[in-house]
Amino acid sequence: MKYKNLQEKIENINLDDLSEDDILHIEQTIKELDNGNIRVVNNENGEWSLNEWVRDAILLFFSIRNLKEISANDLIYYDKLEPKKNYKDLGIRVVPPGVVRYGAFCEPGVVVMPGFVNIGAYVGSGTMVDTWATVGSCAQIGRNVHLSGGVGIGGVLEPPGAMPVIIEDNAFIGSRSIIVEGVRVKKGAVIGANVTITASTPIIDVTGRDPIEIKGEVPENSVVIPGSRPKEFPSGVFNTPCALIIGTRKESTDEKTSLNDALRTFGVEV
Repeated sequence: MKYKNLQEKIENINLDDLSEDDILHIEQTIKELDNGNIRVVNNENGEWSLNEWVRDAILLFFSIRNLKEISANDLIYYDKLEPKKNYKDLGIRVVPPGVVRYGAFCEPGVVVMPGFVNIGAYVGSGTMVDTWATVGSCAQIGRNVHLSGGVGIGGVLEPPGAMPVIIEDNAFIGSRSIIVEGVRVKKGAVIGANVTITASTPIIDVTGRDPIEIKGEVPENSVVIPGSRPKEFPSGVFNTPCALIIGTRKESTDEKTSLNDALRTFGVEV
């Protein structure tokens, strides 16, 4: 493995006895992350696995950095990490005051409106991070994804072993939706406006005769809208949020057409 030696160095760092070599290894890891050479998670045959040592290097990086004034993109920041400065060379479009933070990677062709992409995140080519959408720390966003206005993709640096949010290729996340706590949205899924999905949110497939409930994962090509269901509490019965799978995108049409069909057919507003 190309970065095995670097991994071993990071895993054996003791913050109480930090050496100059340790600092160099931490900085090298973040540089490789920033360049897209390593990722917080790997995908092998459709299965995602966490590179804990990379995530740990981010935490170590924050511990060795001090707050300072940073000049970037004609603005003055006061932070530990500067924004990227080489958007043109990277082939990504960033509309002011949008920010892609150092340690995040966007493939060529990404568009970031006035939104935010945090350290450790990876964003695939052709993806739109629309106005006031945020991509949290270590989140993994696939290719040709649309994160609509105000979407919140949660980040994760702690607790140990926690998986980041993963949005796979060709997914569409509707306005003001929130996806957090390591939820995985599989390829081609359409999430309607104002859907909130956490690790514990019931995701209920209502397309069949009987409802089928899952958690933590939106199936491929699913069309999802916000829902609610009654739950009994000591003071009475109240509706609690859930997400409803109301159909699937058609694989027989191209991505743009199938998205439009999904919105028209199932009445999903984005």
